[in-house]
This record gives sequence, C-alpha cells and structure tokens, in this order.
Amino acid sequence: MEKQDRSRRSFLTNAAKASIGATIFPSIITAKDRAKNIQEIKWPTVYNSANDQVQIALIGAGGMGVADTTTALTVPGIKLVAVCDLYDGHLAEARKRWGADVAITKDYREILERKDIDAVIIATPDHWHKDISVAAMNKGKHVYCEKPMVHEISEGSAVVTAQTKNKVVYQVGSQGLSSLGNEKARQLLKEGAIGQLNYAEGFWARMSPTGAWQYPIPADASTKTVDWDMFVANTNKRPFDATRFFRWRNYRDYGTGVSGDLFVHLFSSLHFVTSSIGPNKILATGGLRYWKDGREVPDVMLGMFDYPATSVHPAFNLSLRVNFVDGTGGTNYLRMVGSEGSMTVEWDKVTLYKNKTIIDASDPLTQTKNGPLGREYVYERKSMLSPDKLEYEAEKGYKGAHFDHFYNWANAIRNNKDVTENSLFGFRAAAPALLCNESYFENKIIQWDPQNLKLLSK
Repeated sequence: MEKQDRSRRSFLTNAAKASIGATIFPSIITAKDRAKNIQEIKWPTVYNSANDQVQIALIGAGGMGVADTTTALTVPGIKLVAVCDLYDGHLAEARKRWGADVAITKDYREILERKDIDAVIIATPDHWHKDISVAAMNKGKHVYCEKPMVHEISEGSAVVTAQTKNKVVYQVGSQGLSSLGNEKARQLLKEGAIGQLNYAEGFWARMSPTGAWQYPIPADASTKTVDWDMFVANTNKRPFDATRFFRWRNYRDYGTGVSGDLFVHLFSSLHFVTSSIGPNKILATGGLRYWKDGREVPDVMLGMFDYPATSVHPAFNLSLRVNFVDGTGGTNYLRMVGSEGSMTVEWDKVTLYKNKTIIDASDPLTQTKNGPLGREYVYERKSMLSPDKLEYEAEKGYKGAHFDHFYNWANAIRNNKDVTENSLFGFRAAAPALLCNESYFENKIIQWDPQNLKLLSK
C-alpha cells in the first residue's frame, strides 16, 4: 500500500526552487501532508455483492466509454459485467477487448434490470445522460456519468432529485477535478498564496481531425448495424444519418457544443479550487470559422462570467476560450490571478507566480545624512529575493486524474460515502456551460441564480 500511496498522492516542487522562505510561499508538501491526503481503499465487510466486487456495466462504448472503462478496471475491486451500445461494431469490439463472458445488448434497460450490476458508466451522447441516469438510480444503481451531466438546463433537477431519493453514489466525469493539480491549487488559494482572487481565465485549443469531432464513420454503418430509432427516441425524429450518429457532438439535438464538451471541465476545476457554486452573469460569443461541414455549433467560442461574492470567496471575473482552429494545437490551462500573484493549474502541475518586492535604493553610496561627526554615507544593502516562480509537480509514477476519479468513485460506493462531483456539483458546473450556448444562439446576456439553480428574467 505504501508504494501505491506514494504514486497516487505525492506532489513535489521543482528541486531547484525547493528552498524558499515560508513567509513568501506556502511550504512544500511533506510526508505528513501526503499521509493526510491519502484515501485508502477500505472494503467494508457489510458490502453485499456476491463477489465482493463493484460490478459495473458500460452504457455507450464509444471512445470515451472505452477509455473510462479501461481506467475503471485498473482500480482494485471493479469488474465489468456487461456493455450496451447502439452500434454492432462497438459491441463486437467490447467482446474482443474484455472477453466473451461480457454480456452485450443494445437496450440499456436490460442492463438496469440485472441484479448482478452494482453500478453503470454512462458515456452516451449528451442527450441521453439525464434519462439513463435517472432510470439507473431509480433501479438502485450507482452512476458514473460523463460530462456535461445534462443536455438541457431543465433536466438538472431530475438528476439531483433521483440521487437524493435513491441515496446512491453519482459522479460526473470531469476527471480533472480529482487531480493532484486541483487539490494543490485549492490548498494554495486557501493559504493565500496569490492573495485575493479577482480574475480567472481558461483556454482549450485543438486542431486535429478527432479534436474537431471528425470521428470516423464505419463503412458498415446502416440501419442494420445501428439502432437509429433508439438513438432519436427522446429527440427530434429524422431519417437515418450516419454522420449525425457517429459525429453527434456537431449537432444540437445530441451534443452541447464546445462549451458542454470543454468549458465544463474548466468550470468543474474552478468551482472545486474556489469552493464556488457558479456565476450569476453569462455572456458568450464566437463563430463557425473553419469546420463548415454541416455542423450546427461554433468551433470558436469565448465566454465571460461574473462570479458574485460569497462567504467563501470574493467577487471575481472569469473568461474562457475554446478554439478548434488553432494551428499550434493542444494548449489548455486554467489560470487564477490574485492581488499578490497568480497560478496556472494543470492536472499534474501547478505553477505559482509571485510579485517580487524590491528595495528602492538607486545609488545608496551617494545618499548621506547628518551624523555626530558630520555627513555620513548610508549603505542600504540589497535584500535576497525569493523566486518569482514556483512549480509543484506530481511525483513520478502518479497514476493520473482519470484513475483518481474512478478511485474516488469506488471508495464512495464501498464505504457508502458521497463524492465531490456529485449531481449537485455536476449541475452547477454544467449550467454555465449550457447557458453559454443559450447566450450565443440567442445573442443575449444570461442572468443565472447559482444558489437556487434557476434562470432569472432581466
């Protein structure tokens, strides 16, 4: 266990910058700090699964569903029992990847009726998140649902109500929230490392076929291999369209645009680090600049957000940007700016910047004063300056935020606990992302009540 603990929860500073005065920077993480942050897996004897395992099913076996399940299965005590998907090819790949013993189906309701399944991973297109989440929790299943938690603002309360009523573990899949980087940033902000927060910004850029949602369309895609009727059962009915099915993020009936796909990650991290419940004013702009392939959502979006003062943080502003036409490609970050410094937050790294304090003594040897023996030279000696940059990095061997997120989910299920990114947290992260779309498409400023989770008419 000791080796696992170190690889999971240790955080190191850059060795060249480790000897820093405590009055200038918070101290580095010590062995005591690491022990305090460890969440050990403790399997209670009261757990009633026949195999003493968390037996899961995957609903939605596309790229993210496969990545989620692959990571989940590296957590001790998780076993895959069944897979559901609407495309035959994904089901065949699931059997090939995870074994012939894994049950397969195209109907998620069959998954929910099985008594041997404790929990489900929901990695479907966004427009199915609410329906399957509520149905699963009403059947007593624990849920890991990909972000954003819901497709529309109006769906959020149903998910929160279902979790509250059924008392199950529900976690939204913004995996970066569980990262060492977010945990360290939360600690630094609380300790006053950047002074009073007043501004934050986030940026996410991509420029590649998959990054622009140009997912491959299988040659055998047809109504014989795809259950199209189920796919559109809860949205607008249309004739079969393989492009809409496999590149669903490009269309408003099924996806939530760049804000629902990427802004929501930044909201999740920001809300965790600051303990915020969300903004009260939202404005978005952007456009379809490059990917004019029939998609209905912009490939460049900029959002501006006002966060009101609360009992746990001052008022501050947030700006977010997503660019799917970035020729440099791959850049993403969350930066928080305060009165005394700033920090850039990544999932495995936090970089802290501080203002330097410089004594103003332009030419001390020419400065004189009257003393008992006449005029004397005064030598104002320069001070030693602390570094203006400090890097905290994850220790080598860290398993990463994706593992941590599933690790925390499994712990909560085993120990009958809650998780940080539960349905209420997930709704508060999804809401401003979804409202960016409303602001963009309706060309208006949105007023939002993050406490009571409702739109305000102004």
